[in-house]
Amino acid sequence: MTPSEQIAAPYGSWTSPIGAADLAAGGHPVEGGRYVGDEIWWAELRPTEGGRTSIRRSGLDNQPVDILPAPWNARTRVHEYGGGAWTVTESGKLVFSEFSDQRVYILEGVTPRALTPEPALRYADLQIVNGEVWAVREAHAEDGAITRDICAIPLDGSGKVRSIVGGSDFLSSPRLSPSGTKIAWIAWNHPQMPWDGTELRVAPLVDGVAQNYSVLIGGLEESVLQPEWITDDELYAISDRSGWWNIYRVGGKITPICPVNADFGGPQWRFGARWFVELDNGHLLTARTVGTDTLAVLDPASGELRDIAIPGVTSIGLMQVRGDRLLLTSGGAKLAGALREFDLGTGELTEIRSSVEELPESAYLPEARAVVAHGHGREVHAVAYPPRSPRYKGLDGELPPYVAFVHGGPTAHVAPALNLVYAFFTSRGIGVVDVNYGGSTGYGREYRNRLRGQWGVVDVQDVVTAVTGLAEQGLADPARLAIEGGSAGGWTVLAALTTSDVFACGASYFGVAELDLFVQETHDFESRYVDGLIGPLPESADLYAERAPLNNVDGLNCPVLLLQGLDDPIVPPSQAERFRDALVTKGIPHAYLAYEGESHGFRKQSTIISSRNAELSFYGQVLGFTPPGIATLELWKPAISS
Repeated sequence: MTPSEQIAAPYGSWTSPIGAADLAAGGHPVEGGRYVGDEIWWAELRPTEGGRTSIRRSGLDNQPVDILPAPWNARTRVHEYGGGAWTVTESGKLVFSEFSDQRVYILEGVTPRALTPEPALRYADLQIVNGEVWAVREAHAEDGAITRDICAIPLDGSGKVRSIVGGSDFLSSPRLSPSGTKIAWIAWNHPQMPWDGTELRVAPLVDGVAQNYSVLIGGLEESVLQPEWITDDELYAISDRSGWWNIYRVGGKITPICPVNADFGGPQWRFGARWFVELDNGHLLTARTVGTDTLAVLDPASGELRDIAIPGVTSIGLMQVRGDRLLLTSGGAKLAGALREFDLGTGELTEIRSSVEELPESAYLPEARAVVAHGHGREVHAVAYPPRSPRYKGLDGELPPYVAFVHGGPTAHVAPALNLVYAFFTSRGIGVVDVNYGGSTGYGREYRNRLRGQWGVVDVQDVVTAVTGLAEQGLADPARLAIEGGSAGGWTVLAALTTSDVFACGASYFGVAELDLFVQETHDFESRYVDGLIGPLPESADLYAERAPLNNVDGLNCPVLLLQGLDDPIVPPSQAERFRDALVTKGIPHAYLAYEGESHGFRKQSTIISSRNAELSFYGQVLGFTPPGIATLELWKPAISS
């Protein structure tokens, strides 16, 4: 249709071919690609199979084939976020951590065989080293104590697991030196998070056990990532000592290879991430971020950095190199996230497996627009996605409603992306703006540290700055602004609703509602995160109470949607339930949807469909439109007395 032929209809009421069922059935995130012989294997989330993670490869006609059949689930619970849940032996056998019992298995034939003893232990960051499986092991004692170490698991099934090194609250990225006589790894302790302060430790190995480590680089205010050996006496490592995650040569001296104001690194939420890989000629293939990602080749000898253009790509995850071929995950504003192979010689990009089964007509997909807003004396980066449909346009004089998306973490980052969740809203006439508020990564340490001691303040201010900026430009209806987010993003949703009057409503997915009990109930990895975000206890107890949305419900005067997984160990259901009870007490219209079998992030098809349809109905009821074909979500409302 030409613009003159488009149907004028209220924003939010447009019909769309993108339904919640398409988000669930058509979305299957892909990660962790690797070369295995002549094949390419990857991990894939399967919402239609109960949310399990399968290991797959390409079969006939490039159709995916399960290597790991149902009901097996390659997913580890170390740090609860996992990562590095599978690897492959030199003979091409799959080794993986099984979600149901957290044991490590090897697939030989049809039925996997256990390599580790009975449950109570968890394993992540799996890699094959000298015929053993090296892993980060997490032990949970009956009294609640949690310990971690790097261990070696024999492949013979004897179950005689050897501890290589421990000595810190957290460990990651074990690397064996070229001669096999030393081990390098990353270590950190509470209350630091890995983007706050870590150490690169190195120790000699005696009978396969580390002895008397030394710290080569890092500390309480320096985040070090991804050690990789060059020789037995020198390594590459990423450090943010300059204010940006850059690559260093570390040994007798600490030397930056290519100092630039860009991040060759990111937040280590999960195990196994890489930001550089070594090519056959000794050069480093790198991914760096300033808002969006750029692929480049770095010559360690000269420090020369040569960018490699991949049109349309804004996000890059490096997987593995074989000759001139690179496996990477990538995506962009018009390019769905996928596992792809990039030919370094020809520049050809080949899709191996998309995270989206089938894309709708491109005219229904939003067009991303980078936004830089200004407020409170600082820049705020965001990405706006205006409403877009080939069939509809808004009514004359009407401005569209907008939903501000708040990413989790809060130490995380969003780039322009082809995201069907955004399209679910924008194709119906609802704009989306995704905000990299202060505390986000991808803009250097200073931007990341803006949230230090200011959680519930800076994040709220920056989201408000971004969305009101759109309204001030005449792009969004200031009376119809909503906010949604999950986990830490859910905290910002609830904090914004209780401390500002900008938003007409908000949806919190498994969001943090208060802090005193949260820090006691959450998992170990993030149990001291709030020390940096607000302050340590007991000296910051008053701030905990002051910032908690639960304690500020008196300032809330708009409807709220709460969505929660009942098996969530990170933000337990008690957080949402306490906030729900406070809403009832104050008489605020709301809905609370709790999902059995769901954890931190919804994985099941039925849950994804239910939650997104509920969110859309909720916005329609509050913002004044009727989304066609969507069942009405019942909101709790106070009884009206006679």
